[in-house]
Amino acid sequence: MKGSKSHEVGADGVTASALWDIYATLRFVQLFHELLPQVLRKVDVVRGDGGVGTVTQVTVVPPGNPGGQPMTYQEEFIKIDNENRVKEAVVVAGDILKLGFTRYLTRLEIIEKGPCSSVIRSTIEYEFDDGRPELEDAVSTAPLDAAAEKIVQYLKGAEGHLGEHMIVEEKKKKNVNYSPQIQSTSE
Repeated sequence: MKGSKSHEVGADGVTASALWDIYATLRFVQLFHELLPQVLRKVDVVRGDGGVGTVTQVTVVPPGNPGGQPMTYQEEFIKIDNENRVKEAVVVAGDILKLGFTRYLTRLEIIEKGPCSSVIRSTIEYEFDDGRPELEDAVSTAPLDAAAEKIVQYLKGAEGHLGEHMIVEEKKKKNVNYSPQIQSTSE
């Protein structure tokens, strides 16, 4: 059986580029862990630098079961599309596959809605044997949605970081060259 579940979180006041700077990199899982340690207990990079081919080992608490047994799995980044702001990771080993899923893919999309307004769309595509219909109830975007909301709050609170992105975006629209001042310690 194949299926997918998707959810969108609005990010008014946050540019798509500011969100993508986080979502496109390992910073996403780092922030997810920092902001929601009760959901994402641990994340380790097995191999890679955050680009396509990177494998992470993730330990999560399943949605709706905060006191339950954590699940550990490995996922590989299979797509990072900077132009369309789409990132995909597929589970390659661990508890999710042991449950009976034959495919479990997470897609994260950052959609620009305006100069300073975005949407974060989280989608999970999954497959499992027809004899295991209960697995459909185990699929939830809730942890990704919670992370999206926290990351939006984080960026809104990081005025300097967000302000820098807004300046860059405005300069790009006006075709003005902009480069932030970089201090060098070399003599």
